[in-house]
Amino acid sequence: MKDYAPRFIGLAVALAALAGFVDAIAFTRLGGYFVSFMSGNSTRLGVGIGLADGTALLAAALILAFVAGVMVATIIARRFAERRKVAVLSAVTATLALAAALWVVLPGPLPLLLVAAAMGMENGVFARDGEVAIGVSYMTGSLVRMAQRLAGTLMGDPDRWAFVPHLALWVGFAVGVVLGAKVGVAAADAALWIAAIAAGGLTLVAAGLTRERGTTAA
Repeated sequence: MKDYAPRFIGLAVALAALAGFVDAIAFTRLGGYFVSFMSGNSTRLGVGIGLADGTALLAAALILAFVAGVMVATIIARRFAERRKVAVLSAVTATLALAAALWVVLPGPLPLLLVAAAMGMENGVFARDGEVAIGVSYMTGSLVRMAQRLAGTLMGDPDRWAFVPHLALWVGFAVGVVLGAKVGVAAADAALWIAAIAAGGLTLVAAGLTRERGTTAA
Protein backbone atom coordinates (compact mmCIF):
# COMPACT_ATOMS: atom_id res chain seq x y z
CA MET A 1 0.00 0.00 0.00
CA LYS A 2 2.97 2.32 0.46
CA ASP A 3 3.17 2.79 -3.31
CA TYR A 4 -0.31 4.35 -3.45
CA ALA A 5 -1.17 7.98 -2.81
CA PRO A 6 -3.36 8.69 0.23
CA ARG A 7 -6.38 9.40 -1.98
CA PHE A 8 -6.22 5.88 -3.39
CA ILE A 9 -5.75 4.38 0.06
CA GLY A 10 -8.89 6.26 1.06
CA LEU A 11 -10.73 4.67 -1.87
CA ALA A 12 -9.46 1.24 -0.80
CA VAL A 13 -10.72 1.81 2.75
CA ALA A 14 -14.14 2.80 1.38
CA LEU A 15 -14.24 -0.35 -0.76
CA ALA A 16 -13.32 -2.44 2.28
CA ALA A 17 -16.22 -0.82 4.12
CA LEU A 18 -18.53 -1.76 1.23
CA ALA A 19 -17.28 -5.35 1.42
CA GLY A 20 -17.94 -5.45 5.16
CA PHE A 21 -21.38 -3.94 4.62
CA VAL A 22 -22.56 -6.62 2.19
CA ASP A 23 -20.81 -9.37 4.14
CA ALA A 24 -22.88 -8.53 7.20
CA ILE A 25 -26.08 -8.57 5.13
CA ALA A 26 -25.22 -11.95 3.63
CA PHE A 27 -24.15 -13.39 6.98
CA THR A 28 -27.52 -12.59 8.50
CA ARG A 29 -29.56 -13.61 5.46
CA LEU A 30 -27.70 -16.86 4.75
CA GLY A 31 -27.25 -18.07 8.31
CA GLY A 32 -23.49 -17.78 8.67
CA TYR A 33 -22.18 -17.74 5.09
CA PHE A 34 -20.14 -14.91 3.60
CA VAL A 35 -19.89 -13.06 0.28
CA SER A 36 -16.43 -11.51 0.69
CA PHE A 37 -14.65 -13.79 3.17
CA MET A 38 -13.86 -17.01 1.32
CA SER A 39 -11.74 -18.49 4.10
CA GLY A 40 -14.90 -18.67 6.17
CA ASN A 41 -16.82 -20.26 3.32
CA SER A 42 -13.96 -22.71 2.77
CA THR A 43 -14.32 -23.76 6.39
CA ARG A 44 -18.07 -24.13 5.91
CA LEU A 45 -17.39 -26.22 2.80
CA GLY A 46 -15.00 -28.54 4.60
CA VAL A 47 -17.25 -28.93 7.63
CA GLY A 48 -20.25 -29.54 5.38
CA ILE A 49 -18.40 -32.27 3.49
CA GLY A 50 -17.07 -33.81 6.69
CA LEU A 51 -20.46 -33.89 8.38
CA ALA A 52 -22.41 -34.59 5.20
CA ASP A 53 -25.12 -32.26 6.47
CA GLY A 54 -25.99 -30.60 3.16
CA THR A 55 -24.34 -27.24 3.91
CA ALA A 56 -21.37 -27.67 1.57
CA LEU A 57 -23.26 -26.87 -1.64
CA LEU A 58 -23.98 -23.22 -0.84
CA ALA A 59 -20.44 -22.65 0.43
CA ALA A 60 -19.04 -24.10 -2.79
CA ALA A 61 -21.38 -21.98 -4.90
CA LEU A 62 -20.33 -18.79 -3.11
CA ILE A 63 -16.65 -19.63 -3.56
CA LEU A 64 -17.15 -20.30 -7.27
CA ALA A 65 -19.10 -17.06 -7.68
CA PHE A 66 -16.31 -15.11 -5.97
CA VAL A 67 -13.67 -16.74 -8.18
CA ALA A 68 -15.74 -15.95 -11.27
CA GLY A 69 -15.93 -12.33 -10.14
CA VAL A 70 -12.15 -12.12 -9.83
CA MET A 71 -11.79 -13.57 -13.32
CA VAL A 72 -14.26 -11.08 -14.78
CA ALA A 73 -12.45 -8.19 -13.10
CA THR A 74 -9.12 -9.42 -14.47
CA ILE A 75 -10.51 -9.53 -17.99
CA ILE A 76 -12.05 -6.06 -17.65
CA ALA A 77 -8.83 -4.63 -16.20
CA ARG A 78 -6.82 -5.94 -19.13
CA ARG A 79 -9.35 -4.73 -21.67
CA PHE A 80 -9.63 -1.23 -20.18
CA ALA A 81 -6.14 -0.87 -18.72
CA GLU A 82 -6.09 2.93 -18.70
CA ARG A 83 -9.43 3.19 -16.91
CA ARG A 84 -9.44 -0.11 -15.08
CA LYS A 85 -10.57 1.25 -11.70
CA VAL A 86 -13.64 2.89 -13.20
CA ALA A 87 -14.36 -0.06 -15.49
CA VAL A 88 -14.10 -2.65 -12.72
CA LEU A 89 -16.14 -0.56 -10.28
CA SER A 90 -18.79 -0.03 -12.94
CA ALA A 91 -19.07 -3.82 -13.22
CA VAL A 92 -19.27 -4.10 -9.42
CA THR A 93 -22.07 -1.51 -9.34
CA ALA A 94 -24.03 -3.19 -12.14
CA THR A 95 -23.72 -6.61 -10.49
CA LEU A 96 -24.87 -5.30 -7.10
CA ALA A 97 -27.81 -3.53 -8.76
CA LEU A 98 -28.76 -6.75 -10.54
CA ALA A 99 -28.56 -8.62 -7.23
CA ALA A 100 -30.76 -6.01 -5.56
CA ALA A 101 -33.34 -6.24 -8.34
CA LEU A 102 -33.30 -10.04 -8.26
CA TRP A 103 -33.75 -10.03 -4.49
CA VAL A 104 -37.13 -8.33 -4.91
CA VAL A 105 -38.53 -11.23 -6.95
CA LEU A 106 -36.38 -14.12 -5.72
CA PRO A 107 -34.97 -13.49 -2.22
CA GLY A 108 -32.47 -16.05 -1.05
CA PRO A 109 -29.09 -17.45 -2.03
CA LEU A 110 -29.22 -16.71 -5.79
CA PRO A 111 -28.94 -12.90 -5.63
CA LEU A 112 -26.27 -13.22 -2.96
CA LEU A 113 -24.21 -15.33 -5.35
CA LEU A 114 -24.14 -12.21 -7.54
CA VAL A 115 -23.01 -10.20 -4.53
CA ALA A 116 -20.17 -12.69 -3.98
CA ALA A 117 -19.18 -12.23 -7.63
CA ALA A 118 -19.21 -8.44 -7.12
CA MET A 119 -16.92 -8.81 -4.12
CA GLY A 120 -14.54 -10.88 -6.19
CA MET A 121 -14.56 -8.11 -8.79
CA GLU A 122 -13.74 -5.51 -6.12
CA ASN A 123 -10.33 -7.06 -5.65
CA GLY A 124 -9.45 -6.20 -9.24
CA VAL A 125 -9.61 -2.46 -8.57
CA PHE A 126 -6.09 -2.28 -7.16
CA ALA A 127 -3.92 -4.54 -9.29
CA ARG A 128 -0.43 -4.27 -10.72
CA ASP A 129 1.24 -6.59 -13.20
CA GLY A 130 -1.78 -8.87 -13.08
CA GLU A 131 -1.61 -9.31 -9.30
CA VAL A 132 -3.85 -7.91 -6.58
CA ALA A 133 -2.02 -5.03 -4.90
CA ILE A 134 -4.64 -4.29 -2.23
CA GLY A 135 -7.16 -6.93 -1.22
CA VAL A 136 -10.26 -5.01 -0.18
CA SER A 137 -12.65 -7.83 0.70
CA TYR A 138 -10.52 -10.01 3.00
CA MET A 139 -8.68 -8.70 6.04
CA THR A 140 -6.40 -11.48 7.30
CA GLY A 141 -3.56 -10.35 5.04
CA SER A 142 -4.04 -6.74 6.11
CA LEU A 143 -3.85 -7.69 9.78
CA VAL A 144 -0.69 -9.71 9.16
CA ARG A 145 0.97 -6.81 7.31
CA MET A 146 -0.19 -4.36 9.98
CA ALA A 147 1.37 -6.52 12.68
CA GLN A 148 4.62 -6.80 10.71
CA ARG A 149 4.83 -3.03 10.19
CA LEU A 150 3.94 -2.40 13.84
CA ALA A 151 6.72 -4.73 14.95
CA GLY A 152 9.05 -2.78 12.66
CA THR A 153 7.95 0.44 14.30
CA LEU A 154 8.74 -0.98 17.73
CA MET A 155 12.17 -2.04 16.43
CA GLY A 156 12.99 1.44 15.14
CA ASP A 157 12.24 1.20 11.41
CA PRO A 158 12.40 4.60 9.67
CA ASP A 159 8.78 4.58 8.51
CA ARG A 160 7.11 4.55 11.90
CA TRP A 161 3.59 4.87 10.50
CA ALA A 162 3.73 2.15 7.83
CA PHE A 163 1.18 0.11 9.77
CA VAL A 164 -1.52 2.80 9.59
CA PRO A 165 -2.88 2.12 6.05
CA HIS A 166 -3.31 -1.57 6.85
CA LEU A 167 -5.03 -0.74 10.12
CA ALA A 168 -7.28 1.74 8.30
CA LEU A 169 -8.27 -0.97 5.82
CA TRP A 170 -9.32 -3.30 8.63
CA VAL A 171 -11.16 -0.52 10.47
CA GLY A 172 -13.01 0.36 7.25
CA PHE A 173 -14.13 -3.24 6.85
CA ALA A 174 -15.19 -3.48 10.50
CA VAL A 175 -17.18 -0.24 10.30
CA GLY A 176 -18.86 -1.54 7.14
CA VAL A 177 -19.87 -4.71 8.98
CA VAL A 178 -21.45 -2.72 11.79
CA LEU A 179 -23.35 -0.55 9.31
CA GLY A 180 -24.40 -3.58 7.29
CA ALA A 181 -25.79 -5.31 10.37
CA LYS A 182 -27.79 -2.23 11.34
CA VAL A 183 -28.96 -1.25 7.85
CA GLY A 184 -29.76 -4.85 6.98
CA VAL A 185 -32.32 -4.89 9.77
CA ALA A 186 -33.62 -1.36 9.27
CA ALA A 187 -33.80 -1.33 5.47
CA ALA A 188 -34.63 -5.02 4.98
CA ASP A 189 -34.94 -5.78 1.25
CA ALA A 190 -33.62 -2.33 0.28
CA ALA A 191 -30.23 -2.99 1.86
CA LEU A 192 -28.66 -4.31 -1.33
CA TRP A 193 -29.87 -1.23 -3.22
CA ILE A 194 -27.97 0.88 -0.69
CA ALA A 195 -24.85 -1.16 -1.42
CA ALA A 196 -25.34 -0.69 -5.17
CA ILE A 197 -25.78 3.06 -4.76
CA ALA A 198 -22.65 3.23 -2.60
CA ALA A 199 -20.71 1.32 -5.25
CA GLY A 200 -21.95 3.76 -7.87
CA GLY A 201 -20.75 6.67 -5.75
CA LEU A 202 -17.33 5.07 -5.36
CA THR A 203 -17.19 4.59 -9.12
CA LEU A 204 -17.66 8.33 -9.56
CA VAL A 205 -14.96 8.97 -6.97
CA ALA A 206 -12.59 6.67 -8.85
CA ALA A 207 -13.40 8.47 -12.09
CA GLY A 208 -12.48 11.77 -10.47
CA LEU A 209 -9.23 10.40 -9.10
CA THR A 210 -8.12 8.86 -12.37
CA ARG A 211 -8.73 12.13 -14.23
CA GLU A 212 -5.98 13.73 -12.21
CA ARG A 213 -2.60 13.97 -13.91
CA GLY A 214 -0.46 10.90 -13.53
CA THR A 215 -3.00 8.69 -11.78
CA THR A 216 -4.38 6.63 -14.66
CA ALA A 217 -1.84 3.86 -14.12
CA ALA A 218 -2.01 3.89 -10.34
